Amino acid sequence: MKNKLAVFALIGSLSLPMLAQTGQVHANSADVKVIIPGYKVKLNGHLVENAYREYPLLVYKDITYFPMTWYDSRLLGLEASWSKQEGLQISQGQVASAYVSYKSDHPNAASYRAEVPASAITVNGQTIDNAKEEYPLLSFRDVTYFPLTWKFAHDQFSWDYTWDTVDGLSIQSHNPQLAETGLPDYASKNDVALYKGYYYFVETQGSTNHVYRSPIKSPTDKESVYDYNIDNGRGIQNGVSFEFRDEVLWLNYHVGGATMGYDVYVKISADGKATVAQQGYLDFRETGYGTIIANDGNPPFAGNLSLMPSGQDRSSIKLLGSPDMMYGRHVTVDTNSVGVGGDDGSMTVVGDSVYVMGATYPKDNSNLNNIYKINHQTGTSVKVVNASVSRFRVIDNKLYYVKDADNALYRSEMDGTGELKLTERSVSWFGMAGGNVFYTSPAPSFDGTVVHANLYKKNPDGEDWIMLRDSVKAVQMKSDRLVCVMGDDAPYGMELLDGSGRLLLEVANPIARIHASDDGILVATSGDSGIRTISLTDK
Repeated sequence: MKNKLAVFALIGSLSLPMLAQTGQVHANSADVKVIIPGYKVKLNGHLVENAYREYPLLVYKDITYFPMTWYDSRLLGLEASWSKQEGLQISQGQVASAYVSYKSDHPNAASYRAEVPASAITVNGQTIDNAKEEYPLLSFRDVTYFPLTWKFAHDQFSWDYTWDTVDGLSIQSHNPQLAETGLPDYASKNDVALYKGYYYFVETQGSTNHVYRSPIKSPTDKESVYDYNIDNGRGIQNGVSFEFRDEVLWLNYHVGGATMGYDVYVKISADGKATVAQQGYLDFRETGYGTIIANDGNPPFAGNLSLMPSGQDRSSIKLLGSPDMMYGRHVTVDTNSVGVGGDDGSMTVVGDSVYVMGATYPKDNSNLNNIYKINHQTGTSVKVVNASVSRFRVIDNKLYYVKDADNALYRSEMDGTGELKLTERSVSWFGMAGGNVFYTSPAPSFDGTVVHANLYKKNPDGEDWIMLRDSVKAVQMKSDRLVCVMGDDAPYGMELLDGSGRLLLEVANPIARIHASDDGILVATSGDSGIRTISLTDK
């Protein structure tokens, strides 16, 4: 990530602190003696192990000093910046961090020398004359150290601040936290979900995957949900993924080879009961009449859309649409070949009709990737968008789709009328939160190559507003929140926005994966074995 080096004790990396001080900061600095505290110190419940910490807490004039590293400062909800013109600026922000130990391989001595910087300093907008402070800010190992006095910790930052001779010093900030789940370490080796007050996770033992669930309030009390054999003649295949379909949790995994194998879809009810519902290469939607299935098997074939009536077997399956059309797949054509891929799960059921992408197959270049409305009771089919699209969504009873011709986002009525072009930019992802349309668009560099994607909010009256200029890898939406996983060159690993695009939280750590639900956001940070949660409730 930009301006810092991610640090994790498990991989033994050394860090580059966020506030590496320059020569100007040290100019005219005084030299003072500091010691390593002999008492316990907890920061938001995390016990700081000072003996082997690269940036230990310090004591000066009987006051504990806190290192303003990238992760330590954001753990307590602080941001800091330095410039020649403004000096050091420290303020509270919408930031959070998982605790990082900064563990080193050499022990700290009992005491050291630290400097008293003479540069300009502001705290929450108030100028600090560091030379006149009884407890000045210090600099140690090129990191600014902040005094945990009542004046700063309580009056400036409103932290909870306690001390006693047994438990030592405890500081608790009120910024959102990346809370430890208490799940076993093996849970992070596979996908994890949060659903209806329970964690769902997997343990691999030999040739068996055991799927468990544990109450959020008692994560060690696990109960078995589903088991299956992962050795199917083509080696051990232990990967699983959880997803939500119509607010219901599903587990899916692969069995066998790429061509002759198949995917398994397991539906998990709110009481933890798991049932194998579908098998194969397919996309499907459950309705009150049965399950609509788009067969994605290879080789591709037409007539692949069907309805399996509720409570009946495959012998009762009913074909939908035209037998000359292939549905739910995106077809690309060039001079030498025809390619078939997925349509980003666009198939949507509205009442008695299913909206689905369709193409004549074998290819008919005049009839590729159009949007069709098919009544799954009568079988009647109507083309509603006569243009090749890469994906579409039904949002607030409107059709939103990205056209292949210009990769721009369009909107129309459900019957395809009243089409409106929404963007001039190329669109990678789109969605709606708080009644607002958001999308990501690749940002070209000077040489024409795409380096990252920016997040935009649609402005109905003029130029669209850019919400995130830093690189955005992926976006998940939940409870009118946008959970954005940021690119490797972005300073933060995750950004959380509300439905208006207002920033709610920035997470300092690089993110390996996230899983958002109504209960919160599960976060796996890169290089760490832990799974943590973030509340979706506004602070």
